Amino acid sequence: MSSPSDPGAGGVPRRRWGTRRRVLVGAAVAALVIAATVTVGVLVRRGQQPPPVPLGLRAAGQIPLPGDSSRFDYASLDPARGLLFIAHLGASQVVEVDVRAQKVVRTIGDLPGVHGVLVVPDRHRVYATATDSNQMVILDEDTATVLARGPTGAYPDGLAYDPRHQTVWTTNETGGTETILDAATAAPRGSIDVGGEAGNVAYDPTTGQMLVAVQGRNLLAVIDPDTATITRRVALPGCEHDHGLAIDDADRLAFVACDGNATLLTVDLTTWQTVAQHPVGQDPDVLAYDHGNHRLYVAAESGWLTTFQVGDRRVTVTGSGHLADGAHVVAVDPTDHRSYYPVPRGRGGHPALLGFLAP
Repeated sequence: MSSPSDPGAGGVPRRRWGTRRRVLVGAAVAALVIAATVTVGVLVRRGQQPPPVPLGLRAAGQIPLPGDSSRFDYASLDPARGLLFIAHLGASQVVEVDVRAQKVVRTIGDLPGVHGVLVVPDRHRVYATATDSNQMVILDEDTATVLARGPTGAYPDGLAYDPRHQTVWTTNETGGTETILDAATAAPRGSIDVGGEAGNVAYDPTTGQMLVAVQGRNLLAVIDPDTATITRRVALPGCEHDHGLAIDDADRLAFVACDGNATLLTVDLTTWQTVAQHPVGQDPDVLAYDHGNHRLYVAAESGWLTTFQVGDRRVTVTGSGHLADGAHVVAVDPTDHRSYYPVPRGRGGHPALLGFLAP
């Protein structure tokens, strides 16, 4: 097991198993993972995939991406403008893509080890975590100019925006903290120790609270931004190493991806009880929720995608299968319900952005 600072394939920082196992696998390991999908059972053991269900997605184009085939990480979409911002971790760049025109607009460099990326359309700003320098960087969405840099804790990863307080929160994975930064200046406004390795963070627009997946403790921390204190710790029975996190505000549900045991938990945000548990692809990573058609996408390091339909506060599997090698990142356009997946190797073995239409 290697530490977060150890070089991985293509010079990409590797993570310990205990910090998400987001490691590029070699061909031999990939072959073992594919072979494991043959065995289907009610319970999915480590090294297996869940029962396959046709995804039903229709291919909607493939956009060539610049650079080498090193690791991509998070992606964030401005749906009104059709601009998708993709963290190319291995290149320390953010790639901006016009998904309407089907072309790359620009690459934005000088973002060492960039992991998280978040566009906030109302502010015309893009926020990125430069993990190798422990910074959050503010970019102008129109010009890609670097406007400010602010210090974070150790190993900043995911991001969330709090519109009430006009702050951006960074999840400092190995530091076990949340850093609160001013959305205009990147000046630090506070730091919260969550009590263990930190997964993703999400803003709940109904309550104005922040939810943090504390992957080192298998729980959710609920934080009041007014006081910058943890008001509740929610146990996640059946979860090993909760990392991915998304919120369905209308149905008052939170979705938590547990990468240690390839499981998605659904948590009721009114009772704080786990109300459903589903197997997903091995090493689930990024979650995206399409509020328009109530569809949840769970992308995994194994290249498997699992989709769910949410209705009457119930979650139903609608598809599960191998989408593409390296397709562990997903972003969804709520205007046309297309989903996008940056992968290190598309047609011809070059980086590409895959687009799909929902059924």
